[in-house]
Amino acid sequence: MFKTTKAFSGFSVDDIPRAREFYGETLGLEVSEENGMLTLHIAGDRDTLVYPKGDDHTPASFTILNFPVDDI
Repeated sequence: MFKTTKAFSGFSVDDIPRAREFYGETLGLEVSEENGMLTLHIAGDRDTLVYPKGDDHTPASFTILNFPVDDI
């Protein structure tokens, strides 16, 4: 079922503009923004999703791997 799926990782941040500045300007990554979320375009053709979590944000103590699907 997921053998040919292009999985991607993601993580939350408390401040999207600061994250965009850090990943884009400080680290020099290509960053795009859509619907209030960032996509980090990194080598290996594996984009990383960065999404806002606002006041509830705490740094993750785990790894997230997402599988895109047509329907749940």
